Amino acid sequence: MSNVIKRLMLGGLMSLVAAFPVTSMAGDTLQRVVDFKVLKVGMSGNQPPLTMKNREGGMMGFDVDLARALAAAMKVKLEITPMPFGDLMSALDADKIDMVISGVSITPERTRLASFVGPYMMSGKSILTKNSVLSKMSSSDEFNRKDLKLAALSNSTSASFVQKVAPQATLVEIASYDEGVTMIMEGKADAMVADMPMCILSIMRYPEADLTTLDRPLTIEPIGIALNKNDPQFFNLVDNYLRAYEKTGVLTKLRQKWFEDNKWLVALP
Repeated sequence: MSNVIKRLMLGGLMSLVAAFPVTSMAGDTLQRVVDFKVLKVGMSGNQPPLTMKNREGGMMGFDVDLARALAAAMKVKLEITPMPFGDLMSALDADKIDMVISGVSITPERTRLASFVGPYMMSGKSILTKNSVLSKMSSSDEFNRKDLKLAALSNSTSASFVQKVAPQATLVEIASYDEGVTMIMEGKADAMVADMPMCILSIMRYPEADLTTLDRPLTIEPIGIALNKNDPQFFNLVDNYLRAYEKTGVLTKLRQKWFEDNKWLVALP
C-alpha cells in the first residue's frame, strides 16, 4: 500500500473521529444528559419517606436526596418530574424522563420494560388499618374475603398483590397514599396495602387516628432505579455511582435520616 493511500485513509479516519466524538457512541439517555447538562428524574411526589412535598411545595425524601447525589456526581442540573406512580414507567419508555426513582419494586414484569440498577433498599408489603383483627393477620390468604375493601396505589405491586392473593376482596386503586390513609380514617376502606415503611410513617404522622400495621411484612421486595433498557452505558454509569454510595456509607446515612430520625416530619404540610 502506497504512502499516499495510507495518508488518505488516515486522514479519512481522523475526519470520522472529528465528526463523531466519543459521546456520540453513548445511548440516547446518556447523550441527552451529556448534551443538555440535565438529569430528568421521574417520581410520584407522594410516597413518603421516599418522595414527598414539603410545606413550600418543594420535593424531599430519600429518593430525592439520592437523585440529587446522582446529578451532582454527573455534574448536571437535577430536574424532578412529578407524576402519578402509574405513569412513571410509560414516561421512561417515551424518553420524557431519564430515570425513575420512586420506590419502584424490581419485578420480572417491569424488567421486561426497563433495566434496574440496585437494589438500593429492601422493602415489603404490609397493611395499614384501624381494624385490630386485620392487624393480627399473618398470612396473605386471610385477606381473601368478600367483605373487605382494600386500597392500593394504582399500577403498583401493591395493587397486583391484592389482585393475586385476595381476588374476592374489593380493590380500590388510589392515586396517592394520602388518599388511602384518608379512606381508612373515614371508614371508606378496611385497609391499605402498601410498603411497610409507608405504613409505619402513616402511624407516626397520625398518632390520634388509631392506625396500626402488621408486625412483619407479608413480602420482601427489592427497590431499584429504573432506566431505559437500551442504554447500557448509562446503566453502567449509574450502577457505578450506586455501588460507590453503598461502599462509602452514603446510602446508610440516607436510611438513617429518613427511616430512623423523624425530625423531618415537621416539614410536611
